[in-house]
Amino acid sequence: MSALSDFLAGVSVDAQGRALADILAYSDAELERRHDFIQWLFPLPDPSRAVPGSPVLSGGDIAAIRASDPARRNLEAAAGRMLAFYEANDHWLGSHDHNHLRITRIIRSLRLLVGDSEANGFRDSVRSLAAAAGASINPTTLAFWDAA
Repeated sequence: MSALSDFLAGVSVDAQGRALADILAYSDAELERRHDFIQWLFPLPDPSRAVPGSPVLSGGDIAAIRASDPARRNLEAAAGRMLAFYEANDHWLGSHDHNHLRITRIIRSLRLLVGDSEANGFRDSVRSLAAAAGASINPTTLAFWDAA
């Protein structure tokens, strides 16, 4: 196990000393204001350009997380928390917002670590929220969500 897979399994903390449960308990204002947690909740095999030094998924991490029921459940809980954030807030519903990058990350990470069903479900839910609000999410962003 690595620091990343242990964090997602709920048995260790991130580089800031936060447990996964601590992050999931953030208020919506904290989720919006903080920018250094999303790379831990939804890691990718690419380095983050937004937060240098963030964890990067290795092949071993992917295998360990996919094999860990607690890590997969925690990823699903994290996706649920982020979806609740998007349901409760509308500031992300413009044509450009940093949350659009977060959404792309979440979809990609879920696809890699949990599976297509969870990734597609999250994407479809976010797209439905945007459509119901009549949001003008730019076509490039929608294409990134679909490609993720």
